[in-house]
Amino acid sequence: MNGFVTPQFLILIVFILGIYFFLIRPQKKKEKAINEMRRSIQVGDEIITIGGICGKVVKAKGEDDNIVIQVGSERIKLEMTRWSVSSVVNPATRKVKNEEFKEANKPNKAKRLKKADEAAEQPVAEDKPVDDAAVATESQGAETDENKFV
Repeated sequence: MNGFVTPQFLILIVFILGIYFFLIRPQKKKEKAINEMRRSIQVGDEIITIGGICGKVVKAKGEDDNIVIQVGSERIKLEMTRWSVSSVVNPATRKVKNEEFKEANKPNKAKRLKKADEAAEQPVAEDKPVDDAAVATESQGAETDENKFV
């Protein structure tokens, strides 16, 4: 009976360790990073709150939990707690992220697309007049072929 309990106990221990390493530990790391971001808010930082309000920090007292942000073109000031900040977006950070996004999403054209672009750049010869009678007979022939399968 002692040998029968040990494998079950080991499976339970492995399961608990797996949950810790795949669920609990990453969540704690994320929470720690968010708390550090909220503690490092300074005057002049552009922030987004958890409610979606975008504004610029105009007053942030050291370790105090309250900050004051300036919102909109009328420069309305709102006082809120630090925990209500979802993310900090500095103008310099935003520029770098946009440039990285543009670089990552540059279209990689295939060779055949490059050839098509080169062909489009070449001058186009004059258009030939369209023969209406030939177009009409072609369309009638297509209709009769369709009728055969119906």
